[in-house]
Amino acid sequence: MLRNANSVIVLDFETTGLSPDQGDRAIEVGAVRIENGEIVDRFQRLMNPGIAVNSFIENYTGISNDMLQDAPPVAEVMADFADFIAGHNLVAHNASFDQRFLKAELKRIQKPCANLFSCSMLAARRVYQLAPNHTLGGLVSFKNIPTDGVFHRALADAEMTAKLWLAMLYDIASIHNISNLSFGAIQQLTRVPKQSVLRFFRQLADSSSLAR
Repeated sequence: MLRNANSVIVLDFETTGLSPDQGDRAIEVGAVRIENGEIVDRFQRLMNPGIAVNSFIENYTGISNDMLQDAPPVAEVMADFADFIAGHNLVAHNASFDQRFLKAELKRIQKPCANLFSCSMLAARRVYQLAPNHTLGGLVSFKNIPTDGVFHRALADAEMTAKLWLAMLYDIASIHNISNLSFGAIQQLTRVPKQSVLRFFRQLADSSSLAR
């Protein structure tokens, strides 16, 4: 897998509920592939989970049972999506949610999930500590990222998360003088206590300068 944080796939799932362990299923997946800081490809599919979507999910996502009736089955979409993400590191906002559904749906079709994950929400809590909140919509507003106002559809959320991710990488590079930030460094950042973030970036900048 590519090492740099600016070459990743950013993904988002819409689902029938909160937990695959409780029988909830994916109903839509959207993803954006970033290479060297540029969006180069996209993936978006509705998928029929074989169970009804309740009214809360319909209102929250705008995805109705009628829309899903003629959609391909989850297994077919996830097989294609497994090919799309193969060999790439993955990013999601509140990544633990999307990771659970990705692993659960791939397990159903006996596909491995060896991709590394990082969470843009946890990273943003360290990078943008003064933001009013760290929801995707709140951070998009805080960073003045252009948006068409659509949220809770998979590709729209993946697009916004990708733009937020790139904004964070730019700010880290420009404020802390860190170039070619690795994906592993971002994973480490998400586990650093907030009061230790500046020290973490100083150490990263020092090691980066020694490597040049």
